[in-house]
Amino acid sequence: MTPDLALLLGGAVVAGFVQGLSGFAFSMVAMSIWVWGLDPKLAAVMAVFGSFTGQLVAAFSVRRGFDARALVPYLAGAAVGVPLGVWALPHIDPLRFKAAFGALLVLWCPAMLFSSRLPRVTAGGRWADAAAGTIGGFMGGLGGLTGVVPTLWCTLRGLAKDAQRSIIQNFNLAALGFTLLGYIASGAVRREMWPRLPLLAAAVVIPVLAGAHVYVGLSELAFRRVVLSLLALSGLALLASSLPRLL
Repeated sequence: MTPDLALLLGGAVVAGFVQGLSGFAFSMVAMSIWVWGLDPKLAAVMAVFGSFTGQLVAAFSVRRGFDARALVPYLAGAAVGVPLGVWALPHIDPLRFKAAFGALLVLWCPAMLFSSRLPRVTAGGRWADAAAGTIGGFMGGLGGLTGVVPTLWCTLRGLAKDAQRSIIQNFNLAALGFTLLGYIASGAVRREMWPRLPLLAAAVVIPVLAGAHVYVGLSELAFRRVVLSLLALSGLALLASSLPRLL
């Protein structure tokens, strides 16, 4: 096994467990490992494919709390946001975008994590949920970060862990599917990448199932802490990947 393949599969194992536990964050965890040795174009495609595979496995292993009516606005938003993100990618500076959004997560999520009582947002209804889905889809088109904004929004909504997990899991599955199809249609998935896809899928399955098993035993408070901690780490990862190149 070559060093780059070992790095690819090792990162997928760690990221798959985190995804199975939280319902998101595969791309953030995997990219923080792959950045040390993989070509960025290869890493971007593998992050989307690995995350999509993990969500597919988790969708069949953790199905509690599913509510199609609650999910529809997020999916409608993703259908708008993903094409916008793919279209905007050549026209905006992704480094500045990632740095600004990463700074917001780093400042906001720890404050929420250590707050004795989270603010609960009840305004906006399904239109606000669709807006969160649109932003998540837009960020997915830019770089595979589909779950960050919808996860933060569901946390602010004060949803129970099973309801939140169901929305994020199925939203990510759909948004990543849109993104993956866009990558294939645009030629981003090059010929030499195809043999690695089944290896990556095989590496993800067992860790996702293990993470999902741990998730079942989490309390509401523990799940909230896991989600906010991962969002804060996602912000740090965005800053770490963008600030050095900006400076």
